[in-house]
Amino acid sequence: MTVRTREWQLAARPHGEPTPDDFRLVELDRPDPAEGQVVIRMLVMSVDPYMRGRMNAGKSYAARWEIGETMRGGAVGRVVASRSADVPEGSLVLADAAWRDVAVLDAAHVRVLPELPGIPPSYHLGVLGMPGLTAWAGLFRLAEFRAGDTVFVSGAAGAVGSLVGQFARLSGASAVIGSAGTPDKVRWLTEELGFTTAFDYHDGRVADLLAAAAPDGIDVYFDNVGGEHLEAAIGAFNEHGRAALCGAISAYNAVEPPPGPRNMFQMVSKKLSLRGFIVGDHTDLQPAFAAQVPEWLRAGDLVVRETVREGLENAVDTFLDLLRGGNTGKMIVRLAAEDG
Repeated sequence: MTVRTREWQLAARPHGEPTPDDFRLVELDRPDPAEGQVVIRMLVMSVDPYMRGRMNAGKSYAARWEIGETMRGGAVGRVVASRSADVPEGSLVLADAAWRDVAVLDAAHVRVLPELPGIPPSYHLGVLGMPGLTAWAGLFRLAEFRAGDTVFVSGAAGAVGSLVGQFARLSGASAVIGSAGTPDKVRWLTEELGFTTAFDYHDGRVADLLAAAAPDGIDVYFDNVGGEHLEAAIGAFNEHGRAALCGAISAYNAVEPPPGPRNMFQMVSKKLSLRGFIVGDHTDLQPAFAAQVPEWLRAGDLVVRETVREGLENAVDTFLDLLRGGNTGKMIVRLAAEDG
């Protein structure tokens, strides 16, 4: 017997912005689970900016996808068949095996998730998952946030940025400033998430917009964008400012290396600390994160928004739209209903 699956494979390496021709959807027969394996029906899958780097031939912090290989990424699913006592049938699990509707995996490669009444499975890909821990580690460890800090977040309407701003607000920031790419996103940040102020970076030079939003300077910068935003933050920093460098989505599709900030000398004169990080190096923070964030959720203190697209066949278009800023909050693809 075999398990029939639909899976997205990498068809070609993109030059600049990816196109649908760089992917192909195939049907494959996978063998029934062997001893120690499970069959998972995927419920929701994640698309994330870091996946763009996995399409390139060069070295990145995440393993590259090979041509003809089924792509991978975070997903939550239900175990529909099991040959492992550790992961019984019916378990809700997290796996790095999305871009497919069904997967046959070693039980050791999945994590059984708690059943949280009233909390959708997709939250384990966002606020309770990798983006949430990324926001937590970057803000509290890398940027060494302290109550009273003025915090600036770029890409603030995304999965990570929207949580950074809220974590800072709930932890005593004196002001939280965000940048986003549309007026609707700016309104969402200020009217629903509690950001002190926010601006659309299309409305002028980021340095000017940030100076108007933070006339007394900033103490912490959480960077999801790089480029002009990073240069503006360096210029706006007070002495001993701290930055957590999480991403640089403005350069992900660049064919030539973009120029760096032109004001790096201010790192010396202002005694700044700019620290890049990968969340996988900070999993020791998981217990503290898992103790606090669900509590904020249950209390209604955190606003969570997802941009949801339906069906595996739409995964590529969803990913490409993500890279163009088409999401507010976490972008996910729903692959199956819980009762399906």
